[in-house]
Amino acid sequence: MIGLLVDWGCDGSCWLDSHLTLLMLRLILCLCLSVSDIGLIVFRLGLRRMSNVGNSSNILWHKCSVEKADREQLLRQKGCVIWVTGLSGSGKSTLACALARGLHARGKLTYILDGDNVRHGLNSDLSFKAEDRAENIRRMGEVAKLFADAGVICIASLISPYRKDRELCRSLLKEGEFIEVFMDVPLSICESRDPKGLYKLARAGKIRGFTGIDDPYEPPLSCEIVLEQKDGSCASPDRLAGRVISYLEEKGYLSPA
Repeated sequence: MIGLLVDWGCDGSCWLDSHLTLLMLRLILCLCLSVSDIGLIVFRLGLRRMSNVGNSSNILWHKCSVEKADREQLLRQKGCVIWVTGLSGSGKSTLACALARGLHARGKLTYILDGDNVRHGLNSDLSFKAEDRAENIRRMGEVAKLFADAGVICIASLISPYRKDRELCRSLLKEGEFIEVFMDVPLSICESRDPKGLYKLARAGKIRGFTGIDDPYEPPLSCEIVLEQKDGSCASPDRLAGRVISYLEEKGYLSPA
């Protein structure tokens, strides 16, 4: 008999000991399970290791003589993270693009981390379960931190529905380097837009755990910028981006370091 460490999730997926190779796994399946027993099993190898590496006593931070201040001086701007949060359909990606255009026109280097785009590569192994969504946001926060350290104005655009996850990302950066922008748009407006048809699917029960329908969105209790839009008072993306740019100018992020 072959022993196998398996941790079954509440959704029916399972975690296997991460030391198993794919070859070993195939062998175990062939020896122990019939075709009818296997069914549809999603193996999530490796994710259990994600939070353990940084705890190793053998890993040290390697410093370089070229530091963030040097890169900021070269770029003539200050690196920061603009974290755009809100419901699906609230205009996060549209604002991010308008903001990138406006800053590019001013000679500033930006990069957009879009929640959907990142799932095509870096986070393609993550589902939309609660724990995977939290990991998705954690990874986004870590990547955004690297961009800010490079002196880039990083625009992160994703729903990020839970305060604790957003606060975790804020804690990665120094005071003032994390600028939270809340797209305060009523659910009714977001649902009427429904650019991806996701609200319709969620209402029909074809998508579960969809933010705003059967999963909560926790609005920021205190954030740097609130962009409020109500029925009949929706400002243009460029105008909204202008408000964010004005904030950056006021705080000195667009000036030489």
